[in-house]
Amino acid sequence: MPPGADPDGGSMKAGSFGIIILAGGRGSRLGGQDKPGLVVGDDTLIASVARAGAGAGQIVVVGPERPGLDRVSFVREEPPGAGPVAALRRGLAEASAPWVAVLAADLPFLRASHLKALRAAAEGGPGAILVDDTGRPQWLAGCWRTETLRRALAGYHRDSLRGLLGPLAPVLVRLTPPPGKPPPWLDCDTPEDLRRARDLAGPH
Repeated sequence: MPPGADPDGGSMKAGSFGIIILAGGRGSRLGGQDKPGLVVGDDTLIASVARAGAGAGQIVVVGPERPGLDRVSFVREEPPGAGPVAALRRGLAEASAPWVAVLAADLPFLRASHLKALRAAAEGGPGAILVDDTGRPQWLAGCWRTETLRRALAGYHRDSLRGLLGPLAPVLVRLTPPPGKPPPWLDCDTPEDLRRARDLAGPH
């Protein structure tokens, strides 16, 4: 399979698109487990997200270093565990592409084709984010103009990611998964979420 492709199709033009994966959370709703390192299907959660962005020119993980992730650079927010806005600020300092996807590290069913759809939807505007089947915005599943995020962060002094990104009025993207396929927005915040994801992934 060529670099930048995945089993569900889709690719991204290297150099024009970067990925920031926020992976420094405490996993408090999972009893303090290392959430990005949990396994769903054949991969850890963070490996699945990194694979979805494999065709990007740059992948930056804001969180502890991990073995086995190719072409990934690791940085830490200051102080570690300071929250998603601080993590985004740190990751964005490394970004070199004009567009960047900002992603949670716990999206086992996100694929390159979904990122490609977000990038296409964002064209001509500040950005685009996924919404779930209830219409709820998924702030850590989106694609943005890098300079738009930098300008927004320059004047922002709170710690709410929704407070930062909501006023930018991104395009809301609803992707209906094909029959039998799990939704790309499904994250693994709780034990129930994790069980559902593992059930959907099937045996491995």
